Amino acid sequence: MDFRAMHEARARAFGGWRPPFPPPGHGHGRGRGGRGGRGGRRGNVRAAVLALLAERPMHGYEMIQELDTRTGGVWRPSPGSIYPTLQLLEDEGLIVSEESGGRKRFTLTDTGQTEAATAAADPPWNEFSEETVASGQDTRDAIFGIMNALRQIGFEGDREQWQRAVEVLNETKRKLYAILADSSE
Repeated sequence: MDFRAMHEARARAFGGWRPPFPPPGHGHGRGRGGRGGRGGRRGNVRAAVLALLAERPMHGYEMIQELDTRTGGVWRPSPGSIYPTLQLLEDEGLIVSEESGGRKRFTLTDTGQTEAATAAADPPWNEFSEETVASGQDTRDAIFGIMNALRQIGFEGDREQWQRAVEVLNETKRKLYAILADSSE
């Protein structure tokens, strides 16, 4: 199974859920992550939009989905970053929009072709290695495993089992914070 098909199958299985934090190297704090957001490390939205439009005309939501797929769910820009970027590119004369069926479809202008070719030569989604994407997916799988176990205890367990589960979760939280404390020395 190729990488894209694997990611799409996992996304369907988990309803498109993303962990509440980015995978290693793509979040707040030390390391290569720099600033982070809901979907992880921020990529260069302008370059990504131009690189995508170099391939074919698209509407904004389609670009969001495409970036999500190409990064294995590690980077999914919000509409609040995609649409203002599209407006800016349109104002600069690099793209034009055409409304059809209630959606705006964006296309490169002749002027935009040059910058788009540069962006497409090294698109921002290449920053997300397969190792980073796999790490994010492993994290998501682990979290879903825990959530499913908790759901089972909630439906099938008694009061004592639920209390023990809460104790395990609290201990796990302490251990996770201890990992951060150990690495900051």
